[in-house]
Amino acid sequence: MYDINQIRADFPILERTVYGKPLVYLDNGATTQKPRCVVEAITNEYYNTNANVHRGVHFLSQQATELHEASRETVRKFINARSTAEIVFTRGTTESINLLATTFCQSLMEEDDEVIISVMEHHSNIVPWQLQARLWGITLRVIPMNDRGELLLDEYEKLFSPRTKLVCVTHVSNVLGTVNPVKQMIATAHAHGVPVLVDGAQSIPHMRVDVRELDADFYVFSGHKVYGPTGVGVLYGKENWLDRLPPYQGGGEMIQHVSFEKTTFNELPFKFEAGTPDYIGTTGLARALDYVSALGMDNIAAYEHELTTYATRRLKEIPGMRLFGESEQKGSVISFLVGQIHPFDLGTLLDRLGIAVRTGHHCAQPLMTRLGIEGTVRASFGLYNTKEEIDVLVAGIERVRKMF
Repeated sequence: MYDINQIRADFPILERTVYGKPLVYLDNGATTQKPRCVVEAITNEYYNTNANVHRGVHFLSQQATELHEASRETVRKFINARSTAEIVFTRGTTESINLLATTFCQSLMEEDDEVIISVMEHHSNIVPWQLQARLWGITLRVIPMNDRGELLLDEYEKLFSPRTKLVCVTHVSNVLGTVNPVKQMIATAHAHGVPVLVDGAQSIPHMRVDVRELDADFYVFSGHKVYGPTGVGVLYGKENWLDRLPPYQGGGEMIQHVSFEKTTFNELPFKFEAGTPDYIGTTGLARALDYVSALGMDNIAAYEHELTTYATRRLKEIPGMRLFGESEQKGSVISFLVGQIHPFDLGTLLDRLGIAVRTGHHCAQPLMTRLGIEGTVRASFGLYNTKEEIDVLVAGIERVRKMF
């Protein structure tokens, strides 16, 4: 049973007030709140099992190592990877993409090779490729979209050439909420012999993800988006691809043997995990994945779909409302503008009513250019939000609208 009252009780921060108003937290696309069990797992490990992993023969080190590697297995099961060798821990989605961009371009790309991305990508899936383009002379080709916020798959197909080496696409847009047909897009790319990186930052908290069913070559996400701690994330990569890539950073743990003449590197996934990992963070991430798994990802998806449908209907009742992103397959993100009210003004005034939303370009400026705007207000929902909170949001927008 999806008991929303019990779920909300698991998140102490939802009980607080802001400016004397009950907190209505609708900024889950930026980061999610943390259930008590995640914070307790982190605290417990610091108090009882804190020791550096992989390197010690003493009891605490062995215990901490077991927890860290058990967390890797939890991630493997959660996304249905074939092996824990395919699960690389990083600091988050951004570092995962930078890792892949650097190592892939360094080893597998030449001048005038091409990477396909989409118009709706987050800056973290644009800028790393631009940095590599300056170094290696590669070219970015961009998948366009229609006015509903759906990628044009016919145009996508036309972008492939003999120089195409990689496709990088977001699973769910952090602005439009569009759920892209990544399984179909991966099949198209594979028909051209091209691997695919999927940015799962906005999908992993909201839906069941099976990397083998998708046949994704690489899949990345952040812990803090899925009710886990900040500073920890995942790069999934098929073992045959990760084997072909060089290390991203040098240091401890990623080596097998070091001399002044030559260094040989560790096996997967440790080849990509230089230095002391955030073994406390990986424990918190695993506990968060256990938490959402217990609720059921399909249950979460159904509940959030109901919330998003309700919010869309209610928001459309507001005079002057403009919604951005009305694809048929849509996640729990709604971006909007109201009349001529600047999104910063609207967001600031909603904050005074205790309502937390995101304003601005949402690290997607090329998408804003395509939409012909500078920014939006974004309400993004999580598993603990309610229809009553959406009603508070609508009432708050109406109050602000009348002020203007």
